[in-house]
Amino acid sequence: MVRVRFAPSPTGNLHIGGGRTALFNWLFSQSQKGKFVLRIEDTDKERSKKEFVDEILFSLKWLGFNWDELYYQSERFDRYRGYADKLLKSGLAYIEKSPEGKEAVIFKVTAQKIRVNDLVRGEIEFDSSLIKDQVLIKSDGTPTYNFACVVDDAEMNITHIIRGDDHISNTPKQVLFYEALGFPLPNFAHLPLIMGMDGGRLSKRTGATAISDYRKMGYLPEALANYLLLLSWAPGGNREIVNLNEAIGLFDIKNVNKTAATFDLKKLDWMNNQYLKNADPQKLLDELMPLLVERGYIAEKQFDRDYVLGLIRLFQPRLAHLNDFVDWADFFFIEEIKTDPLAQEKFLSKDLSNEFKLFIAELESLSNFNVENIEKSFRGLVAKLNTEAKVLIHPLRVALTGKTIGPGLFELIYYLGLERTKRRLLKWTK
Repeated sequence: MVRVRFAPSPTGNLHIGGGRTALFNWLFSQSQKGKFVLRIEDTDKERSKKEFVDEILFSLKWLGFNWDELYYQSERFDRYRGYADKLLKSGLAYIEKSPEGKEAVIFKVTAQKIRVNDLVRGEIEFDSSLIKDQVLIKSDGTPTYNFACVVDDAEMNITHIIRGDDHISNTPKQVLFYEALGFPLPNFAHLPLIMGMDGGRLSKRTGATAISDYRKMGYLPEALANYLLLLSWAPGGNREIVNLNEAIGLFDIKNVNKTAATFDLKKLDWMNNQYLKNADPQKLLDELMPLLVERGYIAEKQFDRDYVLGLIRLFQPRLAHLNDFVDWADFFFIEEIKTDPLAQEKFLSKDLSNEFKLFIAELESLSNFNVENIEKSFRGLVAKLNTEAKVLIHPLRVALTGKTIGPGLFELIYYLGLERTKRRLLKWTK
């Protein structure tokens, strides 16, 4: 059975590169009906933090990458020491004492050619004569990264190691440990790096923020996972929107590109918009609730769900992020709106008291206050005044929302309601 692992270190949050590695491991295991193992590599006692563990686990669940087994390296120190002792007894390792009398276990590297048939890059050859003797157990008793990885991967029966190509230099050292311990060699697949739009390594400016930050910025997990999928792999047919269930049937690790991928935030925004405008408004409301509660726009347990769902549908086609809704729809939730000074100067510097009062009278005369009738009353007023619709549409929008852009005028008047519409228009009359 195929068994893969994702092995993050909880010395920081899960970032884009780690998210892509987790996705490709998860996808490969699903496509092969295998197992996806999550291993927390927390041997660094000083830098490993519980809050990072929690963030990694939460982010993976949020993205939909559910694991079959979970291990913590900090609970396996005895296993690493046992294998180090085995290498000492066989003469393949030796003890090195520090000036303080502490002992480290060192592996003897023998000169040889090491060939690895990488599933992404093809055959890679290494010369171990260029590698110095390797520390297995440090003088403080903790295992080194490469040694702990090999012991864990062997004991957990990992068949395929899929990771970023920044780990290629670790591969020959690990192969030496596999051979020395008599473990079967797994398959290796090294994924190309993810670069920023400027051609350099990812930075906070170009996308190297934590997965949890993307959630806070209003990206949907399905959109982010879909975008990660396209970083070094393509489903074919020039398709870009591919959900994870579809991808399982299409994914082949051998089709991963060898060249570096480019992280394009604008492309991610586009993809997020595709998912947002096609999402179930109920799901969007569930995602938006914490943001709306945090802003004080709604109470957590007592609010008009149908009303907010209606507002979401108004903005949904234009959203690039969930947070856009919270920013753009503020005038529906607060009484005292702030008017953009430039918009005020452009559209409300002229006295429109008469027009606004006439429009209020038209709205008050409606027996059924709905979008269709609101539009009819507006069109009727424009005809009576013998003017163009745009002469009133823009000033009305600014007076009612404080903004120059937003949903259709008649829909926003309907959701504001007659009383709020009157109050806001009367503020601009003499």
